[in-house]
Amino acid sequence: MKKSNPADIIASACEALSLAGKDAARSIIATKYPHQEVSNAGRKYTELQSTEIFIRDGFIDRFSGEKLIFPPVLRLLSREIPEEFPFHQNWKMSECHIAYWKLFPTVDHLIPVARGGPDEASNWVTTSMVLNSAKSNWLVEELNWTLHSPGKSSSWDGLLPWYLAYANAHQEILENSYLKRWYKAAIRAKNP
Repeated sequence: MKKSNPADIIASACEALSLAGKDAARSIIATKYPHQEVSNAGRKYTELQSTEIFIRDGFIDRFSGEKLIFPPVLRLLSREIPEEFPFHQNWKMSECHIAYWKLFPTVDHLIPVARGGPDEASNWVTTSMVLNSAKSNWLVEELNWTLHSPGKSSSWDGLLPWYLAYANAHQEILENSYLKRWYKAAIRAKNP
């Protein structure tokens, strides 16, 4: 069955409105291009859930195929070299290094929950903050994007092992609650 082009459906509805009236236009829209309510449920994932998904996906942005960095690595850099690698607690774009958008992984729904997708790990993928924002409630095919295969930790590990080694050698960084939460999540994810 050939999928109808949305612009052609709207054109048909407009023609029906002109020639046959509102009922004919309603019928076309209701059957061929019905309204689907979109809502934002404001989901939040734990550091452990996120780390497990990042590891599963090999720290690869599943929408672009680009490498991503384990989140506390970026924050550690901002803590250690704040002038060169700034961060703002509210993610103020003018005061954060661009790496926070391009390289910071987040969990996104392949099929948005607002579009009927399940809120479960089988529907979660790793992506960057930039592409998560761009994707929003769209389906991958609506954006003409391709879902890339997960990466392999033997090729790229998101610097997670480096972070664990650095934290073990510099325990004082774990006084920072953010860095400590991600440290604990990494330990648990690597040793379930």
